[in-house]
Amino acid sequence: MKLYLKYFSIHLRSAMEYKSSFFMTVLGQFLMSFTGFLSVWFLMDRFHEVEGFTFSEILLCYSVVLLGSSIAECFFRGFDRFPQMIGNGEFDRILTRPRNEIFQVLASKMEFTRIGRFLQALLVICYAIPTSGVIWNAENILTLIFMILGAFGVFSALYILYACFSFFTIEGLEFMNIFTNGGQEFGQYPFSVYGKWILRFFTFVVPLALCQYYPLLALLGREGSVFYRILPLCSLLFFLPVLIFWKFGVKHYKSTGS
Repeated sequence: MKLYLKYFSIHLRSAMEYKSSFFMTVLGQFLMSFTGFLSVWFLMDRFHEVEGFTFSEILLCYSVVLLGSSIAECFFRGFDRFPQMIGNGEFDRILTRPRNEIFQVLASKMEFTRIGRFLQALLVICYAIPTSGVIWNAENILTLIFMILGAFGVFSALYILYACFSFFTIEGLEFMNIFTNGGQEFGQYPFSVYGKWILRFFTFVVPLALCQYYPLLALLGREGSVFYRILPLCSLLFFLPVLIFWKFGVKHYKSTGS
C-alpha cells in the first residue's frame, strides 16, 4: 500500500504540472457525462415513469453505475493502455520486477481527470437520495454502499478483461467497449426496461444488474429478501474468472520483441 501511495503521489503531481489543462479536462468530462443526465431528464419529463420507475428512482441507479464506472476509470486506466505496454516491450520489464504484474499495471496509470464524471455522479446521487422516497435506515445505507462497491468492482474487472485479450491479439479489442461504455449507457435505467434478454445478460455474463437492478428493488421495498441486498457483493465474484484468464494470458505471453 505504501508503494501504491507513492505511485499515486507521482501521478497526481504529474497531472497538476499543467493545472489549466487538468481543470479544463475535468470540466469537459463533467459536461460530457452531463449529456447522459439530460437525456434521462428529457425522457422522464415527457413520460414521467418507465416500467413503473420514477425519475428519482432511475437517477438513483444511474448515479450508482456512474459512480462505480468513474472510480474504475480513474484507478484502472493502466489496463486500458495495456496493449501499448505489450507493443513497446514495457510488460517485459514488468515481468522482471519483484512485484505482482497486476499491481504494476494498475499503478502505471491513474486518470485523475475522471473526477469530472465522479462529481457529476455525486451531484445526481445527492439529489436522488432525498427525493427517491427510500427510508434511509442503516440497512438501506449499507445496501447503497454495496451497490457502488459492486459497480466499481465489475467495471474494474472489465478493464482487466480487456487487457487479458491483448495477450493473444497484441492490439486492444474495441468490442470490449460494448461492455464498458455500453454498460454505462445501459445503466442509465434499471436493466429490466430493456427486456428479459438484456437483463439476463447483465445478470449472468456481465453482472452489473446484481449491483444495480436487484438491490434497487430492495431499496424501493419491492423485494423484501435480504439476498437482493447482498447481490452487489456477489457481483465481485466476476473477478475470479477474469483473474484466472489473466494468469492464463501471462503463462502464454510471448514478447513482441520491441
